[in-house]
Amino acid sequence: MRIDGLQYANWSEKIFRQMRDGGLDAVHVTVAYHETFRETVLQLERWNRWFEAHPDLILRGSTAADIDHARDTGRTAIFFGAQNPSPIEDDIGLVEILHRLGLRFMQLSYNNQSLLATGCYEAEDPGLTRMGRAVIAEMNRVGLVVDMSHSADRSTIEAAEVSARPIAITHANPAAWHPARRNKSDAVLRAVTGRGGMLGFSLYPHHLKDGSACTLDNFCRMIAETADRYGVEHMGIGSDLCQDQPDSVVEWMRVGRWTKDIDYGEGSAAAPGFPPMPDWFRDNRDFGRLAEGLAAVGLSHAEIEGVMGGNWYRFFAANFGPAP
Repeated sequence: MRIDGLQYANWSEKIFRQMRDGGLDAVHVTVAYHETFRETVLQLERWNRWFEAHPDLILRGSTAADIDHARDTGRTAIFFGAQNPSPIEDDIGLVEILHRLGLRFMQLSYNNQSLLATGCYEAEDPGLTRMGRAVIAEMNRVGLVVDMSHSADRSTIEAAEVSARPIAITHANPAAWHPARRNKSDAVLRAVTGRGGMLGFSLYPHHLKDGSACTLDNFCRMIAETADRYGVEHMGIGSDLCQDQPDSVVEWMRVGRWTKDIDYGEGSAAAPGFPPMPDWFRDNRDFGRLAEGLAAVGLSHAEIEGVMGGNWYRFFAANFGPAP
């Protein structure tokens, strides 16, 4: 089984076919960065059209059982997520509405301070807000996973502690391996995995040691060491693949509507756009290379099956429905 914990590609039939070529059974896709509720609904409408146009390649995912159906029918199940709480605006009632519309992950912040939590680019992190705590409880109730991939340390640790259900970091790597702002400290990783949460390893070059020149061996050794430290059952892939996107999209991710200035994020004025992917992971067809790399660094067949998708499958099955 192969599951990707996060992608934001410029979706097309070509990419859907590459998912099939790479053996992907499920992908969590981003439908919102800074979008309002109505704008997010328009993104879901776009996906309805893709499901209608390509029923032989993709299907809409709501539960883990949809992954089984996708595998049995040679398709990829698509699960929706938001990288910001902007789709709920300032209305906690929209949590349940968005879950009913298919949202299964929501980040509590995207780099900046939100109404719920602090993003990893802020100078100070006061932790969860009162609304953040209330929204987590509502997300727990309906089965919307708390994602802290872009959140700061205190906010993330508090979210792991406050949430009655395991949370996720869908796309990041350990900061001890590469100290990018978006990568996660030991304290954060212990808080998340110690309560049953998941870490999806990112292939976005700014999150990789040596960037685009990172080797497959280096990346897979990092996964093996992280699995030894925190438990392989909490590990998955969250590639953060932004395939075929124009550089205007990365500007939207970083800037949104919150500033008139250009924010280069983990890039720079000299290199403001999307960095090139490592030559061993160009697109979804290269997922098999990850499995080969994990075998080469000594993971067992069962451990590889877990990291490549089995662990995400169990997490989806336990957390996408209403609280028991």
